[in-house]
Amino acid sequence: MGRRFFTLDVFTGQALAGNPLAVVLDGQGLGDAGMQAIAREFNLSETVFVLPPEDQHQRASIRIFTPTTELPFAGHPTVGTAVLLGLLDHGARHGALAFGLEEKVGLVPCAVEIEGEGRGQATFTLPRLPERVGELGEVADIAAALDLSPDDIGFDNHVPARYSAGVPYALVPLSGRDALDRAKRRPSLWAAAFGDGPRANAFLYCREPVDAAHAFHARMFAPDLGTGEDPATGSAVAAFAGAIRDFDRPVDGEHALVIEQGYVMGRPSQIALTLTISGGKLVKASIGGRAVVVSEGALFL
Repeated sequence: MGRRFFTLDVFTGQALAGNPLAVVLDGQGLGDAGMQAIAREFNLSETVFVLPPEDQHQRASIRIFTPTTELPFAGHPTVGTAVLLGLLDHGARHGALAFGLEEKVGLVPCAVEIEGEGRGQATFTLPRLPERVGELGEVADIAAALDLSPDDIGFDNHVPARYSAGVPYALVPLSGRDALDRAKRRPSLWAAAFGDGPRANAFLYCREPVDAAHAFHARMFAPDLGTGEDPATGSAVAAFAGAIRDFDRPVDGEHALVIEQGYVMGRPSQIALTLTISGGKLVKASIGGRAVVVSEGALFL
């Protein structure tokens, strides 16, 4: 019967928006090369392979591949896979369930709410809190690599820096949405600003959202992932939680924010980020969003 797969659009409540994801339900026996080849065949930003969990108390183990490499952790694959497995376990009946997904970064606790046939939402707790892992190049180099002026870089006390919550990202604050819309990747100047090895990517953000109810507007340039630009990047928003902690210094309590991404691509996405601050420190963070099943099929391999 082949290997059953689904595609979903993630971080959106409607099909043909958000970030597309492929989920192959039976990943056993494929091996690293086979999984990478299938991810390249789907040619989406990520493809998930579901495997039996090592700990039988958890729902599944998953491996996440871009068209060019494997990731230890990613946000939209976690949300999309959690919603899909919730639908398969629970059906289309409205309701909630919780389980753990084993990823290479560690165990990821997920809470799923089924909203109806082929749709739901999921929230997961970050398995690793974000940390600042390095500085970036000169502002002039960053601006040049993005085809912008140095005056476009930064706002308030936000400055470019590299953060990671399992996957490292260069986080670049821009003065406003006009600068984000104008930004273009200049490949010949990219390495001087962001490096030329794995994860040579840039998450651009500003505090000028399209929807006034949201907190930030963002774009993600991901040349190393083989996708050019990504419409929704949960693992980058997980890293971004560290920048919010360091630059905005939120007071103690729980802070719920929505980050917009993908609008310039015609794939509007909304990523829900919740920060828990205690004693001035980030003690917990979660990522959430909706997902919609778009297609179902089988791989005959």
